[in-house]
Amino acid sequence: MELKTIKKTPKELDLEITGENETLLNPITEVLLEYDDVEYASYLSGHPESNKRRLYIRVKKGKPEDMLKKAVKQLEDEIKTFSKNFEGKSKSKK
Repeated sequence: MELKTIKKTPKELDLEITGENETLLNPITEVLLEYDDVEYASYLSGHPESNKRRLYIRVKKGKPEDMLKKAVKQLEDEIKTFSKNFEGKSKSKK
């Protein structure tokens, strides 16, 4: 994965992401939109065969990069919890 900053202001962040698709960007966007301090978040894909996507974040308060870090951390924690629960269920069925 390659990240390139297209635009960065105190309230906006526009990233070009190469090598990732909606599987990663959709959950990030959904979590961002849950935050009260995020005014708008979306990902854009150009041509379906392109491996480049854009992630755009606009915040009401705070820094957009901090909101992105928070969203990624939240998803990481959710995946770890899911993994632990799944492993526990798998072991109990053996």
